[in-house]
Amino acid sequence: MRLSTVDLQKRLNPEKPKGLPMGLTILIAWLAGAIFIFALAPYGIWPVALVSPAILYALLMPEMTGRRAFIIGQAYGTGLWCVGAFWLYTSIHVYGATPAWLALIMIALMGLGMGLFHGLLALVFNRMVGKQPLAFAALWVLQEWMKTWLFTGFPWLFVGYAFTEQYWLSSLAPVAGVFAVSFVAILLAASTVELLRRRGGYMVVTAALLVVSVSLWLINPQWTKPKGTPDLSVSLIQGNIPQDLKWLTEYQVETLKIYATLTRTEWGRDIVLWPESSIPMFQTEAVGFINEMVKMAKETDTTWVTGIPYKDEAAFDASTDKYPPFYNSVVALGAQAEGLYKKQRLVPFGEYIPFEGLLDILPNLAGSQDIMSYSRGSDQQSPLRVRGHNLGAAICYEVAYPDTTRKNAIGTDFLLTISNDAWFGTSAGPLQHLQMVQMRALENGRWFMRATNTGVTAIIDHKGRIVERAPQFERTVLRGDVQARVGNTPFMRFGNYPILLIIALLLLLSYLGKRETPRGRSIS
Repeated sequence: MRLSTVDLQKRLNPEKPKGLPMGLTILIAWLAGAIFIFALAPYGIWPVALVSPAILYALLMPEMTGRRAFIIGQAYGTGLWCVGAFWLYTSIHVYGATPAWLALIMIALMGLGMGLFHGLLALVFNRMVGKQPLAFAALWVLQEWMKTWLFTGFPWLFVGYAFTEQYWLSSLAPVAGVFAVSFVAILLAASTVELLRRRGGYMVVTAALLVVSVSLWLINPQWTKPKGTPDLSVSLIQGNIPQDLKWLTEYQVETLKIYATLTRTEWGRDIVLWPESSIPMFQTEAVGFINEMVKMAKETDTTWVTGIPYKDEAAFDASTDKYPPFYNSVVALGAQAEGLYKKQRLVPFGEYIPFEGLLDILPNLAGSQDIMSYSRGSDQQSPLRVRGHNLGAAICYEVAYPDTTRKNAIGTDFLLTISNDAWFGTSAGPLQHLQMVQMRALENGRWFMRATNTGVTAIIDHKGRIVERAPQFERTVLRGDVQARVGNTPFMRFGNYPILLIIALLLLLSYLGKRETPRGRSIS
């Protein structure tokens, strides 16, 4: 057996683990993850988005076992998600009628599950790649990207969102997306730690990337350009329907009256936009009402766009299907309007039951597969046609998926997103959601119309800036103008491939570099 001198010394003189006591380390890691929420909306303290991951990086730097590294990363991720996504408590407890104690347990379990991403990041960082800022930033972006597709994805709490309105850094978004912003931010955080350790070489690379992003900010390249047509006058209707009443059968007619009344003064504008499921019934059950609205729209030369559950009875086969497929959709009707968009990214347990065929093995869930679930829309859908323009759509939280929105934006002149964030009450959830829409506008160089039930209803320009915004929790109409733009940003052309290629190369080089590091002379 051949042992290196380093291994032999470790066996003869085992050292105690370096660093802080484990209990204190876990607490610091959890708190470091928990404070990240203050970097995002509504707080907007963006330096926290540097401090939070910098603490995790510093905690992982001493020599330690893989198990210790994993626990530190898991603690950070659990703190990040239990606090950062605590807005889920409102939908689970207040509107889901789940007891408070059980809702808290569910939030904790969610935090533990999502915390695995950072746990695995820390494990790989400790065992497989060199402990340096480039590898750390690459692994961070890798786990953020995985959250957009693994187990259907939960793409929330990305570092890049903290810099949405910090254009000295978010100027990278139209070039390579939110992950490029996250990469440079994490690299800056980790390089600062190295600078404090008197290892300033990595700050040179960081500074070079910051020069690029600041230069883009100052030069302000116009990745897209105005189409040259007149701006469109739009009215976004915010019905402010209480969530506990929205889907009650006896309140459906009242909901329709509210939206019809709010819209009465808006006929004659170019576009009237209603939020997600503002018609709280299938189109087959609201034929009379829809025909009345379409008549008003055509008489006043108005395009009416609305969210509605859409039942596809033509696709129903009684011999194989239990019920016709139905979709969470948005439809363009009235004057100069055509098209139906069906939501692609469905909310697990909210819009469909995952693994429904396996649920019978659990006694309390037996029969759950018989609950009617929304069907998923195709990822190859044509844009809506509105007043001679192509209009790309995103429904509710699918706007959080960068690549989904990018594909929907290709070939369009402007974008819309409709949502019902009443599920999350007065929590930070709706404001974080709005911040993501701003980033999508910046990535794709397109104006966004965002109509919601309770807020935040807003008009956002191609630079991600909020042009008009309605107050939350008010029954109101937001009026404004929207500009049509053409052309593609680099992100629209290439998607996430450039940044993924870069991080793959960095991780490969870091892995090879760690393997080739001398471990000491061998002895017989």
